[in-house]
Amino acid sequence: MAGRPEKGLSLIGFSLLCLRTVISSKSAPEIPTIDQAYSKISNSITVEWTPVPGATSYLLTAEDGDTIIETTVTSSPGTLTGLKAATLYQITIRSISASGRSQASSPKQAKTVLAAPVLEVGSPSPDSILVRWDAVYMAIGFSVSVMRANGLGRIWKENTTNTSLTFSSLEAGTLYTIKAYAWNANGIPGDDSTCNLRTSPRAPANIEVFFDSGALKASVSWTPTVGAFSYTVVASSNSSQRSCSTALNACSISSLQCGMEYLISVSASNDAGSSRSSAGTLKTVACAPGRVTIREDRPGHLSVAWSAVELADYYVAFVKGGDGLEAHCNTSLTQCHFLFQCGFTYFISVFAYNAAGQSPLGDVSNYTTAPCCPSDIHAVLVSSDRVEIAWSPVRGAELYETKATAGHSVVECNDTAPACTLSALDCDTKYNITVYSFSEVRGSNLSCPSYYVTTAPCSPEIKNISKDAFSTINVHWQSANEGATYTVTAQGKKGMFQCSSTGETCVLGGLPCGSMFSVTAVAETPVGKSLPSYSVPLETVPCCPAGLTVVQVTQSIVNVSWTIGTVAQTYVTALESHIGRSKCHTHQNHCLLGCIACGINYTVALKAVSPTGLTADCAYQSYSSSACCPLGVKLYRLGPNGIRIHWQASRGSANYSTDLYGSKGIFTCVPSAGLSFCDVTDIPCGDVYTVMVSPVAETGLKLTFCPKKIYSVTCSGSTLGMVIYRGKRNDTVNPR
Repeated sequence: MAGRPEKGLSLIGFSLLCLRTVISSKSAPEIPTIDQAYSKISNSITVEWTPVPGATSYLLTAEDGDTIIETTVTSSPGTLTGLKAATLYQITIRSISASGRSQASSPKQAKTVLAAPVLEVGSPSPDSILVRWDAVYMAIGFSVSVMRANGLGRIWKENTTNTSLTFSSLEAGTLYTIKAYAWNANGIPGDDSTCNLRTSPRAPANIEVFFDSGALKASVSWTPTVGAFSYTVVASSNSSQRSCSTALNACSISSLQCGMEYLISVSASNDAGSSRSSAGTLKTVACAPGRVTIREDRPGHLSVAWSAVELADYYVAFVKGGDGLEAHCNTSLTQCHFLFQCGFTYFISVFAYNAAGQSPLGDVSNYTTAPCCPSDIHAVLVSSDRVEIAWSPVRGAELYETKATAGHSVVECNDTAPACTLSALDCDTKYNITVYSFSEVRGSNLSCPSYYVTTAPCSPEIKNISKDAFSTINVHWQSANEGATYTVTAQGKKGMFQCSSTGETCVLGGLPCGSMFSVTAVAETPVGKSLPSYSVPLETVPCCPAGLTVVQVTQSIVNVSWTIGTVAQTYVTALESHIGRSKCHTHQNHCLLGCIACGINYTVALKAVSPTGLTADCAYQSYSSSACCPLGVKLYRLGPNGIRIHWQASRGSANYSTDLYGSKGIFTCVPSAGLSFCDVTDIPCGDVYTVMVSPVAETGLKLTFCPKKIYSVTCSGSTLGMVIYRGKRNDTVNPR
């Protein structure tokens, strides 16, 4: 129920639309009828039709299947432009009024005419015109006509199927109008092309040439030619071409080249082309000789040479020098010779001559002869690697080059001063030394003589310094000098010492101990001395201590002491015997040596050692160790106040001394030689005694390092028998 009103409204709207369409259709203008459509120009078609009442304009349409072209016009006829040539179009028309526009009319076919040929014209000769064109679409033939542009005279017209035509028997230098068009298979002509062309002029006549040899200039004149706009004169040779252009009947060509044979021609030109006429040949003067080379053949002789030039019959060379020389030579050759002096500048010019006259002036060559050679060269100083050379200044020299050669070795130095120091030379070498004078423009005078100078000997190289068994110092060196004497110098705070030799070794003697020396070697020849060799340090062995003392400390230890020696840093003490060796290394002036066997003869050696490890064997002496401490020490009573001390003697012979220490005194006895007991009388009883039996050294010194025993001597009991042993003291190892 709700949808019915909407459906009713839709029907009402549709009825109104139809009514509007009917009303519009009744008000549109009538459809026009095309009377004819034709083409007179290749890009347009003209349409004619019967006018329609009420129409204010008309819409023309052309279709060729690919494109649609439309245009609006107000009345008949109307033209459609922008079309393609030789193309069939369907033409329709619509009338337009304020109420709208009509339907399209019935189509009518029309074809555009052929396009106009695109002409290319030229005048290959003064009496002809050549016409060319490209092929035209749908064309089967062409029509070309030529006539004077002013309309006078005959008309030349030809038809052809080709794309070019030549018209001859025309007048030279005359303006012609050329017209051409194409036609199709129906014989309908297409657009035409029109252009104007003037035939080329005839060649100039009565040509005259005048040549100015000094200015290298040619003046050319001729009779004017009909139709010529301008004239060009060309002078051409195998390698160059010169020209001038003018609208008159005379022209001058300048800047011609010397030594050339030119062909002179004159051409008349207009917009169609040009014609040329030959006037003959022209020969110029010879060119100035080139590539002038100047060299010194040998001292005092100058050679001038040049290259041959075309058209030259002979040459003249002029020379003028700073020394006042003025000379010339006349020759058919290409070389002249002059005498000269060193250190001067000469100016040379060369001319070539022929029938036309003298060649132009070429480059004036200036040649500075080599500077003079120094002649008073002398060596001022000669060392191992340097030679100082001096000489007097010479004319023309701006710089001096000094060169020293020896085999493949070459040393050079350059200086503006008349002196030079040749450095970095090889020592003990004979050099060939040459001083060349040099100028910037000429270079070096290579004819200067050479001199020989031998450098001072090479510095020897100390290879080693050795000492033989007798502490003799031998210095060994290496050197390749020839015939040199060598001096070796040892310099130190304690003086200077020297030795000399012609070999490679010498002996330095008398050097004090404990000293530092710097050792150098110098080689000497008649030339001079070498630089000192690199110094080699030499240290003499330390000085030995003034005294050596050996003291027995214990049965197996001795104390060796000495005075301090010069330079020595440490000492090595050694005791050697057939049963062993004891050694001590210390920086003090004493040393304890252990593991000494008692009763043995030892050899004592002392060595002083410097901080660098040099050793001096200072003192050797014999030392006998003390006898061994006795064993089995016992005390026996000899009555009320007597004591016998008994022991077991050690190996070897030895003297002994006994000591009894008690609170009531010290009792000592010395046994007879060879005995192993000793009696002490008048010794108080009732006391404790410390007993020590000590060996006596050969010097009479009693050794006190043997062990001590303690005994108690009572006053009761038997007066005979062994005394009671109370103990043993251990403090006897230290001397008292």
